[in-house]
Amino acid sequence: MVKSTDSRQTQTRQGRRPPELQRAEQQRAQETRTAILNAAFAEFASKGFEAASIRSIAERIGLQHPLITYHYRTKDILWEAVAQHVFERIGHEWEGYLSVEPPSSAVEGVRLLYRALFKFTMNFPEFHRFMLQEILEYSPRLQWLADTVLRPMIERLLPLLRQAQDEGALPRIEPALLHYLMISLTSTLSTFGAEMMATSKLSASDPKVMDAYWNTVEELIFGARPGALHVVQPVPAEAKPARARQPSPQAAKAPRRAARG
Repeated sequence: MVKSTDSRQTQTRQGRRPPELQRAEQQRAQETRTAILNAAFAEFASKGFEAASIRSIAERIGLQHPLITYHYRTKDILWEAVAQHVFERIGHEWEGYLSVEPPSSAVEGVRLLYRALFKFTMNFPEFHRFMLQEILEYSPRLQWLADTVLRPMIERLLPLLRQAQDEGALPRIEPALLHYLMISLTSTLSTFGAEMMATSKLSASDPKVMDAYWNTVEELIFGARPGALHVVQPVPAEAKPARARQPSPQAAKAPRRAARG
């Protein structure tokens, strides 16, 4: 026992750190990388790749600029790490949904996977903006994105979509078209949230709005009725007293009819 203790002390004196210290440092490094990826995700989504800067990302989380380049040497490497990080999170969401509610049919599996994606995009509205930055420009990063994360994602969904078509639950069109139809539906609230608030006083982040919207999508696409739809009434910023309706000049001049007995 004494020999073992002396051996550990000798290793420590020679520069080898105790295992518990190494684990703590690894944990801190992982937390730092996650914070960098989250900040970079927001930066790339709001500004696009070209306008985003490592320095600005560092400022978002109060880190020194060299610490980011220590973990991710270039902006390109950081962007790719962000994309992989985001799609890994989507994969975890999918696994969570499928484990909690094992699908009884192909169409049920399709419904659950797109519902999980919708929920993810509502929790992280930057996702569609992040993607849109690359899609609008057809950037060099888009092909990398397609090869690395998008195609594997689609290849997982297409067999399920075909099975659901074979079950007669979905229209018989090219499954990839169905996929992009669903992608567009998952992005509606996160894309048009500000416009909805300006025109209708509906908040895209309101759980009632989210439930009403996605329940409607599922009913229209899958014929599913997971629950009663929420009826959402716009709430004005300031309650204004109702104004009495003024008759038009023509109505004012028109003779009144006698009341029938």
